[in-house]
Amino acid sequence: MIKLRGFLETSFLDWDGKVSCVVFVPNCNYNCPFCSNWLLVHEPDSLPEVPLERIAAFIKERADFLDGVVVTGGEPTVHPDLPALLKRFKELGVLVKLDTNGTNPSMLAKLIEQKLVDYFAMDIKAPLNDKYAAAAGAKVDLDNIRTSIKLIMDSGVDYEFRTTVIPNLLGLPEIAEIARTIAGAKKYALQQFVPAHSLIKEMQKLDPHPAETLQEMAKIARQSVPNTIVRGV
Repeated sequence: MIKLRGFLETSFLDWDGKVSCVVFVPNCNYNCPFCSNWLLVHEPDSLPEVPLERIAAFIKERADFLDGVVVTGGEPTVHPDLPALLKRFKELGVLVKLDTNGTNPSMLAKLIEQKLVDYFAMDIKAPLNDKYAAAAGAKVDLDNIRTSIKLIMDSGVDYEFRTTVIPNLLGLPEIAEIARTIAGAKKYALQQFVPAHSLIKEMQKLDPHPAETLQEMAKIARQSVPNTIVRGV
């Protein structure tokens, strides 16, 4: 089973409208310069392992309070035994939200087929062009991203797409292009960039877009995805 490297007992922010606990898995196939969970990617062994049974016991104890569990990372879909982990949570009777970068559509298809996810949150880092690799800090198979977008939109499972708005990479034209790529999606969230949490020191010196700019981006994105929201401002 995946070695879990973090556990947040209660969150009102990680799943809109629901009370959740959050489970953090290590490792990722991206190296995003703005990553806020970079210890999970680069130094996972520096974080204490959280026994699955401890998490399961907590969920059982709080069954009347918790709506669900959020599985995040890192990138959960790099782990072949992810379905077994999610199945364990489903057996506990809670809803499951999965955060993903969309690079492993075959895993997403398996999870959809096995009905192991109740809500997908897929990050779209940039427009589907050469800017994507810069945002991800790694080579990206954009066809996999396109496939994952379609899989999630056609799955019958609730979902959102989301973009952290990095000031030196993403402006109004880029957000408009991303929104066109997911036109008709149920939900699109624009997330404010938090420089202090970034992996790369140069990113820590960047000023986030003003709140007014993010609201203008959301207004433009709503032409393609009417349910576009802004987080973190």
